[in-house]
Amino acid sequence: MPPKGKTKGGADAKKGGGKDDGKAKGKAEGGKSKSGGGNAVKVRHILCEKHSKVMEAMEKIKSGQKFNEVASQYSEDKARQGGDLGWMTRGSMVGPFQDAAFALQPSTVDKPSYTDPPVRTKFGYHIIMIEGKK
Repeated sequence: MPPKGKTKGGADAKKGGGKDDGKAKGKAEGGKSKSGGGNAVKVRHILCEKHSKVMEAMEKIKSGQKFNEVASQYSEDKARQGGDLGWMTRGSMVGPFQDAAFALQPSTVDKPSYTDPPVRTKFGYHIIMIEGKK
């Protein structure tokens, strides 16, 4: 699971309360307003260190394999059980991963809507899908 890393928003984006908090979060999220995406997403992902491996996984998904089955086969992190990271809140994910997750529409493992191309973070390459927003 990609833990929260230091982003341009820095400590301001981590603190709760205060009028400046919303502005700092907006900058850390690329200027996107949080009004359209909720505050939490139910996330699945496939994480691969190498670009070639994540692209192989992407081809499996495009050919019709279920997202969770491909994640179990290809993902290189502790969320190997179908790539399920559970519910994650804004501010608990690294910047590019969070931006991509909140930009996606909810979908299912058998008909996933996912990041294409994969998202690169300090952890590697991610194919991300979400199953819900709240």
